[in-house]
Amino acid sequence: FVPGLAFLRPGAASSLVGSPFFLLLEATLEHLANLRSGGVQFVHVDPATLKALAQPLPKARLPLPDSGYRGTGAPALRTSPPARRAPAQTPVPPDPPTPVPLPATAIPSPAASTVPSGPVTGASTTSIAKATALEELRQRALVCQKCAHLVQFRTQVVFGVGSSDAQLMFVGEAPGAHEDRRGEPFVGPAGQLLTRIIQAMGLTRESVYIANILKCRPDVPPGTPGNRAPRPEEMNTCKPYLLSQIEIIQPRVIVALGGTAVQGLLGLTTTMGAVRGRWQTFQGIPVMPTYHPSYLLQSEDRADRGHGEKRKTWEDMLMVLDRLQWPITEKMRSYFLKSPSGDAAG
Repeated sequence: FVPGLAFLRPGAASSLVGSPFFLLLEATLEHLANLRSGGVQFVHVDPATLKALAQPLPKARLPLPDSGYRGTGAPALRTSPPARRAPAQTPVPPDPPTPVPLPATAIPSPAASTVPSGPVTGASTTSIAKATALEELRQRALVCQKCAHLVQFRTQVVFGVGSSDAQLMFVGEAPGAHEDRRGEPFVGPAGQLLTRIIQAMGLTRESVYIANILKCRPDVPPGTPGNRAPRPEEMNTCKPYLLSQIEIIQPRVIVALGGTAVQGLLGLTTTMGAVRGRWQTFQGIPVMPTYHPSYLLQSEDRADRGHGEKRKTWEDMLMVLDRLQWPITEKMRSYFLKSPSGDAAG
């Protein structure tokens, strides 16, 4: 049996091996295979061609059985020479071919493309591939055991939330108690303020991406209230997860929330006052350092600072919108021209 000749009548395949018809048929099958690999599902055959193929083939002398044909895709066929030359046989013509849909599995699909285990980059990466790569990274982070003291203290890993196609990414320092319980970054009071800022920008949490440098809540002594900032060595250990998130998502702009995030992401140890509102760059991506929402909440009780710090943060967000070339309405520009009680971004 020769692969690719299953549609011939019984006994016809062996009698045609090595004949011109066989060679032409093999070339045709190879051409169809190339079309299928290129995504072609149907092949049009002219009615006149179908009629011609239905006619009996003329009698012709077939090559001797010991011709030893070795075609691409078919095993070598060789038989012992017969005692006497067999009379030439008339080949049995094939059934008329008709347009047959090719198997769906042969059609390449970008959505089903293999996703590498490492970071995914490149403009051709599809949304599904990016989401798949991000989920594979999340699964690895969920079982991370690199920091034994954090593993023992955490309730769950806080990986990140938002769109894998996000053009804007917010990066904080580490999850707190609320985030540790929910498994989602920025869901406590500071997270609620960040959500209001995002909404004031005309966006949603689902349209951006939010993550922290540290994926586990930093441990604190039993009975100690509040949270602590992550240590540099903890951030360095966990930072590869964030770097992979950035490489997969490829945001156009990153907002670094707070001094610890600026230090962990950019390696800058200067004060926030020295870098806030001044564009930085991380691996070719513009980064806007701004105040952490928790700092803004702590500043609310200070009449001489609270409103002013929020206004500075909002000015930073307007620069982000401008950098992304996204719409900025007059209402957005006038938020802090109102009284503090009318602060739409706060």
